[in-house]
Amino acid sequence: MLTRVLAGPEVVVTRYADPAREPAGAGDTHLAVHEDTRDPQQLGLADVVFRYGAPGDPRFGPPGRWAAEVLDRHPHCALAAYVTGPSSCVVRPREGALLRLASGAEADADPAVYASAVHAWLAAGRTLAALVEDGLTVRTGPTGHHVMVTAEADGPTTDGTRQ
Repeated sequence: MLTRVLAGPEVVVTRYADPAREPAGAGDTHLAVHEDTRDPQQLGLADVVFRYGAPGDPRFGPPGRWAAEVLDRHPHCALAAYVTGPSSCVVRPREGALLRLASGAEADADPAVYASAVHAWLAAGRTLAALVEDGLTVRTGPTGHHVMVTAEADGPTTDGTRQ
């Protein structure tokens, strides 16, 4: 991913499919990897690990718990994102609260891109409080997608693991 954090709550994101090549252009880069990648070694290098699935999928537990487990398994990972639908995901930054990211139904961007924008925002030294207060505009090409950011309840489950 190539990202640029702009003035105001706006992040430009360009996704590149080949992690073997560093993207050219102005901005910062990070590696975002699907949890089920064909190259599991990439998970150890990933800044963002994501997955797609229904939030109630019993194989993975609640999105918040899955994200906490990913961060425990991958110490280099800064943010875990569980894409729960075509316009939303739940993210857990290593340092911070569990967040829900949601765009309007008309948005056509992959919510995993929103997670990368949040990672870029935090890596640039911006705050979670500003994200929750103002939301975020994620620019992919010429299109801007307004993303609402809300804090999610983050409590223990019945077995004591964070959700």
